[in-house]
Amino acid sequence: MKPGIGYGYMAVTALAWGFNWPVMKGLMREWPPFTMRIYAGGLAIALLFGIAAWQRDRLLPPRGQWRRLAVAGLLNISAWSVVAPLALFWLAASEAAIIAYTMPVWATVLAWPVLGERPTWRRVAGLLLGLGGVGLLMAGPLLTLPAAEVVAKLPGAGFMLLTALMFAAGAVFIKRYPVAMPQLPMIAWQLVFGLAPLLVIGPLFERVDWSGITWVGWGCLLYLGVVAQVVAYLSWFGTLRRLPASTAAIGSLLVPVVGVLSSAWLLGEPLGMRQVASLAMTLGGVALASRG
Repeated sequence: MKPGIGYGYMAVTALAWGFNWPVMKGLMREWPPFTMRIYAGGLAIALLFGIAAWQRDRLLPPRGQWRRLAVAGLLNISAWSVVAPLALFWLAASEAAIIAYTMPVWATVLAWPVLGERPTWRRVAGLLLGLGGVGLLMAGPLLTLPAAEVVAKLPGAGFMLLTALMFAAGAVFIKRYPVAMPQLPMIAWQLVFGLAPLLVIGPLFERVDWSGITWVGWGCLLYLGVVAQVVAYLSWFGTLRRLPASTAAIGSLLVPVVGVLSSAWLLGEPLGMRQVASLAMTLGGVALASRG
């Protein structure tokens, strides 16, 4: 497989998930966090199965593949849809993002013994440079927090670290144990397994104020279901099929950079030298890692 196509998929993933940052701000104003994922996930599942049926793909996995689908769904989907929102009870979004984007570290560590992807000096240097860029982007105001506030945030940090570990393990797992079925229904089944816990959590803790949902809230939900789930996961798994898991994980560092730039463009959030320097460092890190 040509690696250039893999980098194209990586760029699509970064754009789809990066633009989801300002979209999520619109969603959080009008939708409860778990409920919006149930509705967006239901839309994504219906769309994936519908297109797969139209293409006459096999919708059910072969015998022996159900367990792989369930594990992949819990690692790849539940990480962001179930575990990560819990962290936001204790952490601000920027604080959570710093921990979440340690994911490439764990993916690189796991890929060595599981996949035999021995990290080269370029990949390690690119990882460190990219992490430095994300840290510069996110950590500015966090360095002044008093110790008591840091301790109070530890439960959230634990949930976010679990998110990063799960998603890294998911990337390595799907490379080591690929599911033998067409991609569209494969992703749909992962969404089914990964979002299933929300069917219990959502109704227990949340109620939807339908009168408070505007066309902006519905539009943001449509983006979350179609672009941030269908398009992004298709391109993410396309990246994993064509690139080493550690390289794909380092490429995910582009997501927060796109998120900050798109937030500046769409929401008028600050964009200064710190953000520009972070962009340069992260792009440099991804470019260095891509050279293997």
